[in-house]
Amino acid sequence: MNIEHVKLFVRLASTHNISQAGQEMSLTPAVASSHIAKLEKALGTRLVHRTTRKVSLTQEGIAFLPHAEEVINAVEAAEASVGAGNKTPTGVLRVSAPASFGRMHLIPAMEAFMEAHPGLKVDYRFSDSIIDLVEGGFDIAIRNAELKDSSLVARKLAADTRIVCASPKYIAKHGVPSHPEEILEHNFINLTSFNSWTFETPKGQKTVKPKGDFRADNGEAVRDVCMHGLGIAVSSTWCCHELLESGALVPILTDFPIVSESAIWAVYPSSRMLAPKVRAFIDFFKDYFGDVPYWDQAINK
Repeated sequence: MNIEHVKLFVRLASTHNISQAGQEMSLTPAVASSHIAKLEKALGTRLVHRTTRKVSLTQEGIAFLPHAEEVINAVEAAEASVGAGNKTPTGVLRVSAPASFGRMHLIPAMEAFMEAHPGLKVDYRFSDSIIDLVEGGFDIAIRNAELKDSSLVARKLAADTRIVCASPKYIAKHGVPSHPEEILEHNFINLTSFNSWTFETPKGQKTVKPKGDFRADNGEAVRDVCMHGLGIAVSSTWCCHELLESGALVPILTDFPIVSESAIWAVYPSSRMLAPKVRAFIDFFKDYFGDVPYWDQAINK
């Protein structure tokens, strides 16, 4: 069984297009098709259904896929352990990331990342939905939610500090709360799925369930509505640091930190050994963000 044929099969399982999978490995469609046929012959079973438009996995192909992924990752990790993997990682790195964070903090770094790893191609999927890594064929995902799936491994890339803020316009008109409980007296801009916030106080933790006239499922939308004076909001500093620096937003309740285990995580399936291309991504962004991310450095000056 040829490892390159197995690699092609894994890419084919993700793209469902033999031309695209072959192109990612610098193969013509004819050669790629030939490689898949040879793999099927070596295994003695059909792995894919072929149509004029796309291919899909047979039941045997579905059963073979996780083992194929294990083999590829094990080979890459074995090469890395003896120095063979210390060369520039190659292939296609498929990354899933939240839309706002990806646009604001991953994309600006991609020129430097790809210059550091010229053998890599990067395929991003930006979505605020939690995507199944294995089913979607992703190598790694960036998440800022608490990891609940035990089949994934999480590596912390950076802090996700959350603060309460308001616009100068809102403050001039309505004032600011001096204690978390006083948030209940203000119009609060809610982020969908966050119904309460817990604060550290001198008397212990205090949880409040603020209410307001506006709710959105996107952190940038909540931030922007807050900037325009509609109410008070909680925002991640990675999302609002530029507005804090410019004075368009003002941090409030700074003596009462929000209790949160949120962080920026890089996650990948625990069933896979850490491939060189995934390690390269994690190492690069851990260094890029640093122990204190630049978005926190900017507002702490």
